[in-house]
Amino acid sequence: MSRLLVVEDDQQIGTLIESALRANGHTVDWARTGAAALDLVDRHSFELVLLDLGLPDTDGLHVCREIRMREPDCVLVMLTARREEMDVIVGLEAGADDYLTKPFGLTELLARVRAHLRRASGKGAAQQTVFQSSDLRIEFDARRCEIRGTEVRLRGKEFDLLARLAADAGHAVSRETLMADVWDTNWFGSTKTLDVHMASLRRRLSDAAARLDPPAVLPPITTLRGHGYRLEVSAAPRR
Repeated sequence: MSRLLVVEDDQQIGTLIESALRANGHTVDWARTGAAALDLVDRHSFELVLLDLGLPDTDGLHVCREIRMREPDCVLVMLTARREEMDVIVGLEAGADDYLTKPFGLTELLARVRAHLRRASGKGAAQQTVFQSSDLRIEFDARRCEIRGTEVRLRGKEFDLLARLAADAGHAVSRETLMADVWDTNWFGSTKTLDVHMASLRRRLSDAAARLDPPAVLPPITTLRGHGYRLEVSAAPRR
């Protein structure tokens, strides 16, 4: 199976998570401090990291950023007691792919782990090779997003979300379909993570477009209340 890292200072919670992951066949390392976690990341390669943000020795967001720099391809899931949306957005901006708020159930945790590892293995690749609309260009195989020739750095789930909308550009894609295709076919529970990732994706694209001179033109992502989202198909790219 996969090699996972658990970063959790609470003995009881850490023991439960480690035991559950090992019971599901994973190799698990457990760090109780941020320093120990970074040391393990330097010595081993991990497919997924479960990171508690409330660490005793350092800011969990700093550890998040460091892990993302050192392990750019690993899946990073925050474990946090911070429930405010802005706290979650800050964590995602620091490099996390997803989050779980405490208290959480082991069933949900294991479902998230399975979903992320399945996605990381490459399941569900898009059929198209390239999507172009206005100044936005998406290269599916290369996992590259460009705005008027300038690459935009997106986190893994942000790119997956944009690519899934682009695969059905001009058509409505339901929330359930996005959760199933971008996260996991057996996803259950809250879809709040979809809203957070969508807000972050829109902000990254908008900021990147605004930095160009003149500002780039992007196909809008329309929110369909009570249903989902639609990536609009726009005219030829601006010259």
